[in-house]
Amino acid sequence: MRNKKYMNILMVSLGCDKNLCDSEAMLGLLAKHNYNITNDEQEADAIIVNTCSFIKDAMEESVNTVLEMAKLKQQNLKYLIVTGCMAQRFKDEIFDEIPEIDACLGTSSFDKILDVIEELKARDGIEDAEEISVYDDIDRLATITESNKVITSGTFMGYLKIAEGCDKFCTYCVIPHIRGHYRSVPMEQLLKEAEYMASQGIEELVLVAQETTCYGKDLYGEKRLHVLVRELAKIDGIKWIRLMYCYPEEIYDELIDCFKEEPKLLHYIDMPMQHSEDAILKRMGRRTDCASIEAVESNSDPEAVIGKLREAAPDIAIRTSLIAGFPGETQEEHEALMAFLDEQELDRVGVFTYSREDGTPAATFENQIDEETAEQWRNEIMELQQEISLDKNETFVGKIMQVIIEGYSSDDDVYVGRTYRDAPGVDGLVFVNCDYELMSGQIVDVRINEVGPYDMIGGIVDESAE
Repeated sequence: MRNKKYMNILMVSLGCDKNLCDSEAMLGLLAKHNYNITNDEQEADAIIVNTCSFIKDAMEESVNTVLEMAKLKQQNLKYLIVTGCMAQRFKDEIFDEIPEIDACLGTSSFDKILDVIEELKARDGIEDAEEISVYDDIDRLATITESNKVITSGTFMGYLKIAEGCDKFCTYCVIPHIRGHYRSVPMEQLLKEAEYMASQGIEELVLVAQETTCYGKDLYGEKRLHVLVRELAKIDGIKWIRLMYCYPEEIYDELIDCFKEEPKLLHYIDMPMQHSEDAILKRMGRRTDCASIEAVESNSDPEAVIGKLREAAPDIAIRTSLIAGFPGETQEEHEALMAFLDEQELDRVGVFTYSREDGTPAATFENQIDEETAEQWRNEIMELQQEISLDKNETFVGKIMQVIIEGYSSDDDVYVGRTYRDAPGVDGLVFVNCDYELMSGQIVDVRINEVGPYDMIGGIVDESAE
């Protein structure tokens, strides 16, 4: 029953899954203190927009969303609060540009959301809203416990943010300046949170951070992602564990062993590379080179990470992200990247055109690539990757794959799910024909009948489901 004493809160979460984790923590804190959570902007008393400003497009989306929510101030909306990366990065300008905003919270202060709303209520119409903005020391990692999280990503899949910040300082990236240096969440805290998530029906844990592979170095003096994975796998109810944002130079043997030895760890890894050519990687400030990444018979480096991953788990799905049009990139380097992809045959690839971000070293580099060329290169990479992905998917036709059911499409009369090869929100889907009811979160056996570059179509094999 709706609590009439407290305000209705609407959360609009933008950007990456790390932002979503912060949004869920804020909602949990408010719900714990009896605030009503709503999805209806017309009935909201307060709207929180958790913003992103990683690249230009994300910034534009954040600004447009805040402006759209600001219009509701002319109706019933009492308070508009902006949190996240844009609030952290542009705290000095945001009130001047959008006066409808009542308060801002930076990325390391989201646990102050309750204090801000309580103070807004007490002052009820304060003109100098900036006085209540909170920007704590970036070194402070807000405490998240198992009791203050509202899971919004689904009834069976949830994101577990294992660290905050980044120490890489790639020349194109603003994240270290926004979210600070790398801070791991203590393992005991993560295990409690994961146990709580499992108790709420979560079956697939997706581990996220700006970089997951460095987990534990700051707290324990060594990387302990492999230890965390093994401990999480002991939790009853957790069936799948998925790793995202594993930088190639930080992937290590004990972690690779987990793919061989831990059944709950999916044979899937997201490994951002950004490019294949050494000269560009150097200008990007990346800490790896092509020889350390690739897997080819002629490669003399036994430590090349793609080769080691495929040796440990031959069926592993490798996802990466690439930047097209980085300053100084030549046509020859673009073609070399295409050749690299053609040779390595990665399973999943996301491509972004370079975004020139103020305050980053790359923004000052000479030979900035025009948007038209960068977009053309991006399209060429994606066309090649579609061919590779289709070839990969065709190898699964006729085979039986486990699929976790996400929902039902009444228009097409099919169920929708994902295989181990598909991370939520970024990879493909499986459309499952079945003549009896399936529930979200079920893991079922599906025979693949048709495929495209991204999605598959199949039929249920039998009624056995985990």
